[in-house]
Amino acid sequence: MPRLSRAPKRLGAAIPAPYLGQTLLRPSFVANFAPRFTLLAALPLMPFPMTSRRWLWLFLLGLSAAFLLNLGSWGPLESSEARYSEIGREMLVGQDWLHPRLLGIYHFHKPPLTYWLTAAGLGLFGKTTLGVRLLPVLAVLLQVVLMYGLGLLLFQQDRARALAAAVIYGTLPVVLISALNVTTDAYLATLELAAAYGILRYYAGGGARWLYLFWVGLGLAFLTKGPVGFVLPLMAVVGHYFKQGQIRRPFTGHHWLGLGLFLVVGLSWYSYLVAENSAFLRYFLFEHTVERFANAATFNRAKPWWFYLVLAPATSLPWAIALVVRAIKTPWSTVPRPWQNVLIFWVLVPLLFFSLSKSKLLLYVLPIFPGVVLLTVYYLGRCTEAALHRWYVGIVAFYGLLLGLLCVLPIFTTVVDLGFEVKPITTVWPAAGVLVLVLLLTLWNQVRIAPRLLVATVVFTVTLLLTAKPIMQQNELAFNGSRPLAEFIRAKQLQTRQVLVYNELLPSLAFELEKLPVSLHDGNSSLQRETQFERNDTWRRNLIYLQDARQEPYLGSLLLQHPVLLVKGELRPERQWMLRYFSQQQKLGKWTVWW
Repeated sequence: MPRLSRAPKRLGAAIPAPYLGQTLLRPSFVANFAPRFTLLAALPLMPFPMTSRRWLWLFLLGLSAAFLLNLGSWGPLESSEARYSEIGREMLVGQDWLHPRLLGIYHFHKPPLTYWLTAAGLGLFGKTTLGVRLLPVLAVLLQVVLMYGLGLLLFQQDRARALAAAVIYGTLPVVLISALNVTTDAYLATLELAAAYGILRYYAGGGARWLYLFWVGLGLAFLTKGPVGFVLPLMAVVGHYFKQGQIRRPFTGHHWLGLGLFLVVGLSWYSYLVAENSAFLRYFLFEHTVERFANAATFNRAKPWWFYLVLAPATSLPWAIALVVRAIKTPWSTVPRPWQNVLIFWVLVPLLFFSLSKSKLLLYVLPIFPGVVLLTVYYLGRCTEAALHRWYVGIVAFYGLLLGLLCVLPIFTTVVDLGFEVKPITTVWPAAGVLVLVLLLTLWNQVRIAPRLLVATVVFTVTLLLTAKPIMQQNELAFNGSRPLAEFIRAKQLQTRQVLVYNELLPSLAFELEKLPVSLHDGNSSLQRETQFERNDTWRRNLIYLQDARQEPYLGSLLLQHPVLLVKGELRPERQWMLRYFSQQQKLGKWTVWW
């Protein structure tokens, strides 16, 4: 055994950052409590130090495999993922890259970058769910690399703690959700991280290329989701300067060129549409910026003010508990100004901003989690070895408890109606995960606490991903997918018939069938489409307002063509007359298929 080094009693703020990372994470400090030669202690030491970048590439490789395995085994889910998937498909089919369409009707709720990337994925990897989900997964993997880079900058080139930040970020539940749920948010978080890294690298003495990365990332973020793309990069800049006496780098021609790149990249699409129709100016500035922020009824996404105060910690467990507890126990006066600024400007100010907004969804708050992770690594780095060991035991116990619950989930779903089912074979993955965690606790005690904690986190995350996918596949209808409906239509050889969908917006079915259904609007607000930018009335072929008597002849002509009718729940009594055109029906979950 190598000779043990003498570690400091407490890993506090007074220890230089590089030395702190070594004492916390490197295996040169070995706590060998087990006998040296036993059958139970046969696991080897770390093959290379935690400061090696090879650990980052191994983590990315393992996370990639867990993401990609059976990635397309379930179809796009309503509503967001299905909407982006179908818009990308229609864009690829119609070759109109400037006017997004959803079910044949213009849809300008978001800038086009996400639609372009979705269409690119479909074009490169096939018109399948895998083609839709692959690029968001790659975006999240790029986020992990950027987190490693940010960790190097903020932890003064300490590779061990940078690795810890990358691993914790890549295993956060909210980040995993963003990778498997196709929306703007995964791309936006990647571009915001790239812009923040670029400007901080530039401030750290980097060349002009990092300044260009900042401006281009900012422009692409604006082309992804508008002004909200400024949140993380702007807070990174403010946090860098606030009460730190930083020397400002001189303003040069590179700044003007960078600003020009931002204007070209970020505003080109908006400018084109405004030039085409001046009404877009009010549409973008007021209806999709001011109204979205201030009016809860605009897009039916109203949530209470405390929504993120609950959801943000819940979707970053168990690390949120560690951060909150350690932050409370650590005197504020002992926290260096740079880390005070990370807490204030990277986490609290954006959290307040998103909480004040009337329109709330979980992934909107994704930009706060880089700060959450960096702070978690910082505060845990101040722990003594004994305190870190207690966190290790508690976190691994939490992982084991969740995996144990997944093992008994098939039994639980037969006793309690949870709205979905889990087949017993699914428990193979969580059972394997529990076994690996037990082995990790009992056998691998020759390595210090922090590496074991990170490995346990990766094991849990990989197990969780491998377990979630068959559950998603087994419950597509319960989780608002349409693939079983499309498979039934094909099995009955009905795919050539016109499909009518009663009072539901169902882009997931259009994606699966690769054809547009006709939506029958009967009061559902999600079918209240924005048609003010349509150039003619051809959109009425895809959307029928049942209360509009002028569209009754068209509906009658469709019913005479022996279509397929999909009804979720029941038809209203005044619409029951439509059923006389159908002779057969089949119940599939909450849906009834008539033909």
